[in-house]
Amino acid sequence: SQGRLMFLGTRPGAVAGGRFVMAQQLSDSYEHVIVGGGVAADKAARAISAESGGGAILVVSADPDGPVYRPDLSKDLWQNSGADADPAGSLLGTGEVDGVELALDATATALDPEAHTVTIAAGGEEKAVSYGKLLLATGASPNKPAELDDPRVVYLRSTSDYRRLRGLAHDGVRAVVAGGGYIGSEIAAALVGNGARTTMVYREAKLLSQMFPSSIVERVEDSFRSAGVELRPAFEIGEIVAENDHVSVVGASGEAVDGDLVVVGFGVHPNIDLAEAAGLTVDGGVVVDSELRTSAPDVYAAGDLVVFDDPLFGRRRVEHVDHAEHSGETAGKNMAGASESYDYTPMFWSDLFDDGYEALGSLDGHAETIETWNDDGSAAVVWYLRDASPIGALLWNTWDSVGKAKQAIADVKAGKLAVDDLRTAIEPG
Repeated sequence: SQGRLMFLGTRPGAVAGGRFVMAQQLSDSYEHVIVGGGVAADKAARAISAESGGGAILVVSADPDGPVYRPDLSKDLWQNSGADADPAGSLLGTGEVDGVELALDATATALDPEAHTVTIAAGGEEKAVSYGKLLLATGASPNKPAELDDPRVVYLRSTSDYRRLRGLAHDGVRAVVAGGGYIGSEIAAALVGNGARTTMVYREAKLLSQMFPSSIVERVEDSFRSAGVELRPAFEIGEIVAENDHVSVVGASGEAVDGDLVVVGFGVHPNIDLAEAAGLTVDGGVVVDSELRTSAPDVYAAGDLVVFDDPLFGRRRVEHVDHAEHSGETAGKNMAGASESYDYTPMFWSDLFDDGYEALGSLDGHAETIETWNDDGSAAVVWYLRDASPIGALLWNTWDSVGKAKQAIADVKAGKLAVDDLRTAIEPG
């Protein structure tokens, strides 16, 4: 069968070729159900289709636009203008996969592993459908310390969040980025690059000091200031207040930074409520075995919400797209009958103005580090250590070396390489 798009919410016609159906128009049963609408869900659907020959696959997504390549929302799309800046170009085309029914604006409200049913809600209706095997790929949601329903306060996670922010971020607008972490730094760079007068407020004494050693922190701060970003460190955020003509980030001391919009980057938390209510084993995320099976029969999990055994760094949870892609594909294969172990160490990356990096593991700015720089000081390899063992690697302006970094860490852990020999394991640049 061919793929099919179904709009279960309030936006029929949002994707060409889609048709509007209510929850009661879903089939009574599916061979495979995927709960979630991100990269992991897309990769799983493609793997199931390829392995099983296109049996009935239902993908349930809360997003009205379907699975999207989410890194584009804070990275590449901000380099574009006009039609090229619309996230429609970053949609993954999941609904076109053979055998897939893509239910948009829909949520799973209950999971009964014993009965092999999942309840789907949309448009004011609910329906319980049966499944053979089910994947939880519900991802993560932004941390929202205080609910504030104002369109000028944006938590960037979905395509609708991106569209709203892009509509607000015109040339000369005053933008405040609350939070100085991974997503906050990317959005600040994107905003100032598009003409916004951008201020970052964050509680750390130095920008990204929670991730980088001081040598790189100084370079990052210089590049942000040179680009026009105002940095407000050691700012303990108390609340966000919306007035008629502006929004403000108010510090614990009462100091306020005013803007026309605020982007909140306080990190995310895994969406595990459905799993918890169904009685699955959770421990800061949904616990899976080596083949990404949960504690419930025929229920798998992949992406941001899973706690898995990393072959290099042990049990952990990872929130980056490389992990979503690989775990989604592995889970999909196994749901279709394979027995493939997920023995993968994910990487992640970012670009900050003229600098960029790729990384593995935990970038703990408080950890002991071993740094190797090239001759002109433009590129570095940084190894992060805890108890004389590597916990992460940062490849600063150093490319095509992730495989080498993985091998070096594996060799250290196996006793084949001394920790001090990491200094010469990879040449920077």
